[in-house]
Amino acid sequence: MTITPIVRTVTVKAPPGRAFDLFASHIADWWPRGQTVGKTPHVALVIEPHAGGKWFERDADGVETQWGQVLAWDPPTRLLLAWQLSTSWAFDPNLHTEVELTFTPDGNGTRVTHTHRNLEQFGTDAITHVASLGNGWPTKLVQFQTFADAHP
Repeated sequence: MTITPIVRTVTVKAPPGRAFDLFASHIADWWPRGQTVGKTPHVALVIEPHAGGKWFERDADGVETQWGQVLAWDPPTRLLLAWQLSTSWAFDPNLHTEVELTFTPDGNGTRVTHTHRNLEQFGTDAITHVASLGNGWPTKLVQFQTFADAHP
């Protein structure tokens, strides 16, 4: 079974390099508190800035909850992440779906395209889980767009 990737696009006022930085290095500033998978709200969200780096959240007690890893770090045009959160929202090192972000010049700003693919890897719960992800990613991208537009 193949599941169509989730693809969403927003346009931000910042140039590609700045948009990349705001998304990847400032994710904790725009991602809503309490909308992560850790047991308590995050104080940091981290995407380590290199291929092979971790993607994780950290709570106030220093507890880290891994989300995945960085597969490609290609500023200012592309960020490729392994999403390794299962359908029960727990880190699974054997799960590997991909979240790709591309940053393309668009007039005076940047078109940010988010693609979440290999969704069939979620297994028997894939269809239901993908519907949940498909409803969540647009909200997160609008939150990123609002933040990026305020910090061009």
